[in-house]
Amino acid sequence: MSATSKIEWTDATWNPVRGCTKVSPGCVHCYAETFAERFRGVPGHPFEQGFDLRLVPEKLGEPFKWAASRRIFVNSMSDLFHPGVPDEFIGKVSAVMRAADWHIYQVLTKRPERMCELLRSSFADAAACRHIWWGVSVENRRHGLPRVEMLRRSGAAMKFLSIEPLLEDLGEFDLSGIDWVIVGGESGPGARPMHRDWVIRIRDLCAAANVPFFFKQWGGVQKAKHGRNLDRQTYDAFPLRLPKDPPIKDERERAMRECVALT
Repeated sequence: MSATSKIEWTDATWNPVRGCTKVSPGCVHCYAETFAERFRGVPGHPFEQGFDLRLVPEKLGEPFKWAASRRIFVNSMSDLFHPGVPDEFIGKVSAVMRAADWHIYQVLTKRPERMCELLRSSFADAAACRHIWWGVSVENRRHGLPRVEMLRRSGAAMKFLSIEPLLEDLGEFDLSGIDWVIVGGESGPGARPMHRDWVIRIRDLCAAANVPFFFKQWGGVQKAKHGRNLDRQTYDAFPLRLPKDPPIKDERERAMRECVALT
């Protein structure tokens, strides 16, 4: 878990799962895999096993340790709904998010079929929580737009799209029921280009549907060089956030023990 994050749309990251496998074109230049594989074989490093999927139960209680409210990107280095993650473990992550409710949780997946199934059944309580934002990645029309439809059917109270890396013009698509949209280009070696017209179309769709729009980056091999201004403006919109005061330390620690069975 990182108390700070360089990801523009979040404050911190929490990784009770590490590692993943590729499922669609948006995964081709996965930043998480590139980072993790650098440390494969390094004894004692969190990514000693590279990007192999593994559960990290000792990380489950960490949101309780932060008194100050944060936006927390859940599994920035994995996918909570990967088929290798047991339902029981997803349930534990869900229980922590429901209990430590002074934070905002941002859960992002490329596997909406499983997310939708679980949110409509075992984890309906978590789906109803407005401090848990459930999102899908959208990189193109073929793979990404069907995920939007699945998300819409999930029953989640808060739904968002991470349209990154945006690999083609998505055309006109339905934003009904969507609460937030992030758009960004691919970055790093081999980055595929993103065209301005593609971004403008999504920005205008958001404006017409009254959906908060966040423009993350243009990307490229040297993403800092290109920045994140769109037509000389920075777009940093978020859904309305209703602040909640955290419990005192003793109460947080008791809740942590009860929630994740820590002693």
